[in-house]
Amino acid sequence: MSYLSCEEKSELFSTYGKSNTDTGSPESQIALFSYRIKHLTGHLKTNKKDYNTQRSLLRLVGKRRSLLNYLKADDIERYRTIVKQLELRK
Repeated sequence: MSYLSCEEKSELFSTYGKSNTDTGSPESQIALFSYRIKHLTGHLKTNKKDYNTQRSLLRLVGKRRSLLNYLKADDIERYRTIVKQLELRK
């Protein structure tokens, strides 16, 4: 059972990317990572000793951070827009 259906995924890409098939842009990948991070965080609140999921969560956070750093260096306005839309800290 998948936690993210194809329709939800295409809606996520159309909201944050250029189109619903835009899976390669940094904004759409950051949005997908953020959705997965929220999902895994909820899972870890109930399953505190699930260390494999905890490791996966930390890897996802690192991937999202590196994409955000790339976007910040490449185009600061796109970076500010995605951070504001996703309500990330900075």
